[in-house]
Amino acid sequence: MLCGHGVDIRHLRAFVAAVEERSITRAAQRLHITQPALSRTLSALEQQTGAVLLRRSPQGVEPTAEGEAFRARAQHVLEAFDEAVRAPAGPPRPLRVGHPWGAFGPFTTPLLRSWRDERPDCPLELVRRDDAMARLEAGEVDACVVRGAPPGSGYGRARLHREERWAALSSGHRLAGRGSLVLADLADEGLLVNTGTGTTDPSMWGAGPRPRVVGDTANVDDWIDLIAAGAGIGVTLGSVALTRRHAEVVYVPLEDAPPVHVHLVWRPGAVHPALESFVATARRITGADRH
Repeated sequence: MLCGHGVDIRHLRAFVAAVEERSITRAAQRLHITQPALSRTLSALEQQTGAVLLRRSPQGVEPTAEGEAFRARAQHVLEAFDEAVRAPAGPPRPLRVGHPWGAFGPFTTPLLRSWRDERPDCPLELVRRDDAMARLEAGEVDACVVRGAPPGSGYGRARLHREERWAALSSGHRLAGRGSLVLADLADEGLLVNTGTGTTDPSMWGAGPRPRVVGDTANVDDWIDLIAAGAGIGVTLGSVALTRRHAEVVYVPLEDAPPVHVHLVWRPGAVHPALESFVATARRITGADRH
């Protein structure tokens, strides 16, 4: 399949693989070709486009400004091509939605049920990955649930609902029996933060007394295990309190902590035919249309 100017799908796959892997060697391994063959393909692509698309260094490769712009167009063409050749082979491929934890919180089950009833022709897959946004970038999922600030303006996005914050405490903690807490109650505590997928850091306490960070993790499961062991306290969202139960962890609502907005995001040029319908369903189920 030619894309014009002597460029074909092979050139586009080579370029996207090089950008995503940041390495000619790893990209060649991914494409099951030799490194010299990949280098020739990339050189031919730059000759055909008349632009320097990749910056090479001993540390690997990275896209130039022209390369970043070209990547977005190349990814769109590849997705459209893959969708076109996939469609005749059988039933529609599932709509895949990534999330690092919690999916759509309390709306997950109603949303899955509604989608199953309304679109039995299109299966929905929830894909939990700590690096969910990277999976979106790689094209492995069609959309991604993001809590907190959504990515930049280059993404499509829909704000769905918001989640309240909860304190996460070991069951033996002195505050574990309280019905609710305020941030000041935690100012003298040791705080465990999830730097990979969490939404909390000490700046939430403002200029006054704040907890000290005593540890960090890259995912929610390790974070919960440390809290259960009494290594520190945490602050999380209602979706974690709902879905990540632990016999040694108690969740207590925080009355004065700012809530966090939940978004659904997707890449420019997303091609799954059911994505627009799913966004509308998610907004309806979560009540976004009423806000």
